[in-house]
Amino acid sequence: MDLELISFELCPYVQRAVITLLYKQASFTLTHIDLADPPKWFLDISPFGKVPVLRVDGETIIFESAVISEYIDEVFPGRLHPADPLQRALNRSWIEFGSACLTETFRMINAKTADKFEDIHADLLEKLQQLEGILGPGPYFNGKQFSLADAAYAPLFARLELLGELVEVYAKTDLPKTARWSETLLAVPAVQRSQAPHFAELYHQMIRNRNGHLASLLPSR
Repeated sequence: MDLELISFELCPYVQRAVITLLYKQASFTLTHIDLADPPKWFLDISPFGKVPVLRVDGETIIFESAVISEYIDEVFPGRLHPADPLQRALNRSWIEFGSACLTETFRMINAKTADKFEDIHADLLEKLQQLEGILGPGPYFNGKQFSLADAAYAPLFARLELLGELVEVYAKTDLPKTARWSETLLAVPAVQRSQAPHFAELYHQMIRNRNGHLASLLPSR
């Protein structure tokens, strides 16, 4: 099977699929595009004009990160979704919640004023508190087994780790289960290898380019 994952370097949704592929030890190629100036061939195959897109055997196109990750999970050994239908549905629900948390990080980066930033930060913190309330003892979302839910949240925690160098995103003493889960996921080899080279530099540059409140907190170059 020939798998080509089409991406841009900082997309957290693409990173979810990359983590799944790496964890499964699947063979794939990663093609980066410039979303600010996407090539025509990409627009021809991506119905929404966004990444990730998975091209299977050079012709079949699959899109949307959750769909791609579940396809990868189904065709390679070692299922990462729970066998129990109810638990599987619960995982899917909280994966969507993780996407909402990622949206808050985008909003934080785009916030032009300190007041607007604090409003969005409060929204994110409320979501993280909800997450804290449903987490078990760990070390992973479902306990001892790494799952697609873990692959979905790892990109969020990688970004919160970098944002935490500029502001206190959350107090680890207030959200201890979330903090432990984050630490566990960021140490997983597939998660570490999924990050773009010079990830921190690229992320900081993206913050600078948005010219918002967070950009003013970055150290001068």
